[in-house]
Amino acid sequence: MTRPIHIEELLALPADIPVADVRTPAEFAHGHIPGAANLPLFSNEERVKIGTTYKQEGRGAAILLGFDLTGPRWSGFIRQAQDIAPARKIALHCWRGGMRSAAMAWALDLYGFEVLTIRGGYKAFRHWTLRQWERPYPLSVIGGMTGSGKTRVLSRLRPSGEQAIDLEDLAQHRGSAYGSLNRLIQPTQEQFENNLAIQLAKMDPQRPIWIEDENQNIGKCLIPKPFWAQIRHATLFDLQVPEAHRIAALLGEYGGLDKDFLIESTERIGRRLGTEQTKNAITAIREDRMADFIRQVLLYYDKTYRKDLITRDPNHIVTIVAPDANAKANADHLLSIAQKIGQVPIISVNE
Repeated sequence: MTRPIHIEELLALPADIPVADVRTPAEFAHGHIPGAANLPLFSNEERVKIGTTYKQEGRGAAILLGFDLTGPRWSGFIRQAQDIAPARKIALHCWRGGMRSAAMAWALDLYGFEVLTIRGGYKAFRHWTLRQWERPYPLSVIGGMTGSGKTRVLSRLRPSGEQAIDLEDLAQHRGSAYGSLNRLIQPTQEQFENNLAIQLAKMDPQRPIWIEDENQNIGKCLIPKPFWAQIRHATLFDLQVPEAHRIAALLGEYGGLDKDFLIESTERIGRRLGTEQTKNAITAIREDRMADFIRQVLLYYDKTYRKDLITRDPNHIVTIVAPDANAKANADHLLSIAQKIGQVPIISVNE
């Protein structure tokens, strides 16, 4: 049985119904519905050939070429689909809900699958994603100077029953010049947006959503402007942690990274750091004085944070003074103050 569904119906489906994207591996890599599996009908090169044939010879010739190319592979497609959906219930889509998904749906239906085809395909999902930035969200923002442990505090809010979105995790980057950690691989901009939109859709709009203060760009990923504007205007909880504890935290996170990577990253922000600070930071790296290196770059990052703080509405800034970088204690303190000022309702974790 084959049944068409809209994007909203897809998002409401039970988690055990998998989604298969029949576009090419290149299309899938550029951007896809989070959680979808790639079941490509054509390779990247085959799609180019079919597109050329369509333009030069017409639709009929392109369809025939498609069947010529895929003829021997249909049993393989069905076996792949069984691996993706052992219960033989699957949602399918291509770019616009056209011939590729229709062909795959026909074959899987013939074999006995229950097939849901997504109206409008991935294009409809992208339109849905872009609409999410225009919705208002009840954001509460965790700010603080570099090394304050904002991300760790954010993660500690979830066990307390709070809603939280980790933008740096979605972007696979820590936000600073050193944010790739010399190992993280960022998603495409399109995939970052898709991942963020899905997480926002899972949130209860009647309850606060905790998020970390970020620049609009997190590495190469850009927070959509309308959503970033909401972050900028939301209440900012300014987590103030003593410098010594911030240096110790950063030392644990960055101190063991490859020295060439740290030097290269420092050189990239040399103009902003200043000639003398850049020289001192690089010398400290080479001499394995990692705490001194961190002190040098913090001069720049702290100055930048203070400058940014001035641009915010002071009525929307709540100061959270912390004795150290203990994430659990700071999260509890943050939540206690937020509840006192009515920013967060007092709820039971078991509710």
